Amino acid sequence: MNKTFITHAITKTACVLVAALSTLSITPSALAFDSIDKPVEMVKAGTDPTQLDKDALKGKIKRTLGLTVIDVEATPVPGIAMLITNQGVYYASYSGDYFIQGKVYSLGATVTDLSEKSLAKIRLEGVERFKDDMIVYKAKDEKHVVTVFTDITCGYCRKMHAEMDEYNAKGITFKYLAYPRSGISDRLGNPTQGFKDLRSVWCNEDPAEALTKAKTGGKVAYRICDKPIEAEFNFGRQIGVSGTPAIILENGMMLPGYQPPAQLEEILKNI
Repeated sequence: MNKTFITHAITKTACVLVAALSTLSITPSALAFDSIDKPVEMVKAGTDPTQLDKDALKGKIKRTLGLTVIDVEATPVPGIAMLITNQGVYYASYSGDYFIQGKVYSLGATVTDLSEKSLAKIRLEGVERFKDDMIVYKAKDEKHVVTVFTDITCGYCRKMHAEMDEYNAKGITFKYLAYPRSGISDRLGNPTQGFKDLRSVWCNEDPAEALTKAKTGGKVAYRICDKPIEAEFNFGRQIGVSGTPAIILENGMMLPGYQPPAQLEEILKNI
């Protein structure tokens, strides 16, 4: 095998990996080469691959992928750790040599998502942190409380909101967190329209009325104030929100997508 062929193969592999990582919004610095013939050696996260060094693993993931790891937890899978990051949940080998995108399930008597228990705790902590910055539609005879990530332009968010009286009649209080589906900034670094609209709603003198008006197609009166729209969006990404609506239940579990009033009531009764 000649040198030209090897060089071409390395270049092609690097391009494929960079393209794959770009879908995660991860900086693919791990794929740096000091020359086309000699890949840079990745630094080991620890001297013993069977021992979990959380700080070393955090450092390696930040250094190689650009991801900020908020917490690291061992899993029941030998040598595999769960990474709670600013862009969601991932997995990696203790050494940091292998990175896994996706879910890991335990196949015992029941099928268990290994990340859900940890994420449930983080979700409830976040709900508590943002409790004074939510838009609330309170049930008169409150039996249950759900926290919902929402956006103005989301069709199922509008459908759910249009049925608010029915949810409230069943004793379900809604607390909304902002999640602009278009993100916070566009490619030029300017605030997206979705972000500006949600900020305007949250900054309105009557946020609940403004949100209802916006979800029925009404014009959003422009407002600027200090509301944690970006922080709520980042919190959503951290805990696995990929679309709206996303419903956090009272036990920290999360339901993606629209749930009809009767169905949501039944779910809440059984958790």
